[in-house]
Amino acid sequence: MKVVAAFLLAVLSGKACPTSADIKGILNSVGAETEDSQIELLLKEVNGKDVAELIAVGREKLASVPSGGGGVAMASAPSAGGGGGAAPAAESKKEEKKEEKEESDDDMGFSLFE
Repeated sequence: MKVVAAFLLAVLSGKACPTSADIKGILNSVGAETEDSQIELLLKEVNGKDVAELIAVGREKLASVPSGGGGVAMASAPSAGGGGGAAPAAESKKEEKKEEKEESDDDMGFSLFE
């Protein structure tokens, strides 16, 4: 991942086609160890491809990956309760979270010690 990050930093710095030396220079500047095989593999895979298109394809792939675990825990709670009493409890928890957020907005960014 650090090799990909260094490659993207080189692209952002204005190099349309970064070399192995560019990537090594970036990684060495932050004290990261480099492996030539990883750098060469990355350069071979992205050779002749537009970085913006690669990022767009990656975003499409990530869109199909499920994320978040909160919904799973809430879905299992009613089945564990075995009755209708779990649903109102879940609603009250949501309301409590909303109220806490509203209360934190009341200070309008001022600290207690200002």
